[in-house]
Amino acid sequence: MLIRLGYDILFELPRPASMVAMLHVHPSRVPDLHSPDLLRVEPSLPLHEYTDSFGNMCTRVSAPQGTLRFLGEAVVLDSGNHDPQQLSAQEHPVDDLPDDVLQFLLSSRYCEVDLLSVVAFELFGHIPPGWGRVRAVCDWVWSRVRFGYHYARATRTALDVYTERVGVCRDFQHLAITFCRALNIPARYATGYLGDIDFPASGPMDFSAWFEVYLDHHWWTFDARHNQPRIGRVLMATGRDAADVALTTSFGVANLKNFFVISEEIVGGNA
Repeated sequence: MLIRLGYDILFELPRPASMVAMLHVHPSRVPDLHSPDLLRVEPSLPLHEYTDSFGNMCTRVSAPQGTLRFLGEAVVLDSGNHDPQQLSAQEHPVDDLPDDVLQFLLSSRYCEVDLLSVVAFELFGHIPPGWGRVRAVCDWVWSRVRFGYHYARATRTALDVYTERVGVCRDFQHLAITFCRALNIPARYATGYLGDIDFPASGPMDFSAWFEVYLDHHWWTFDARHNQPRIGRVLMATGRDAADVALTTSFGVANLKNFFVISEEIVGGNA
């Protein structure tokens, strides 16, 4: 299937500021692009693109006082299949993990592995290692944390989610990631597009968060917020947690004035 992607994000800058945007599709999805992944800014300003330490595409811009608008659009070819699953996938002993994967076992800004290790083993230590253990983590988080956009708080960590039992999609993923890391299962945060394809509409379109775990020499998609395989995920970035993959980071004051995202199947579209 073909999926139309896009965004229109407007900031008001009371004084000049520098910004970094992480709004391109992930390099792993570039071969699937059916039309260019374009990013424009208004007013027209020089843009500098680079790849960060996690392999994500980033765009730098220095903007004057006034408004700064990010506009993007693309069409991507997707399999139309649900998230791949491998129920027999096994965990790796820590000694056998690739060097670059080890960082996804450690505590990070929003994932306090050391503070939740005892809890993780009490809840999931008795479950056989592998896919089923990660599935149990997702089931637990999904069933015990209440979702609501009014619960959004930029400073909420995994420990806060565990104690408060409320949050938005990123909070569900942070808690699941932390439990997995505490169990020595590498887990990383992921963000991107997730439209309501073959799924009941859940409100205005937004970028979404999920997470990935490393089993059987492969990164697999899990989603503690929706807790079921979905169609049409388009990855934009991965990192240790949400702090590594912020869609926009401003060095200076930037007040958000408009936010619009689209991710929808092009009905009748052919590759």
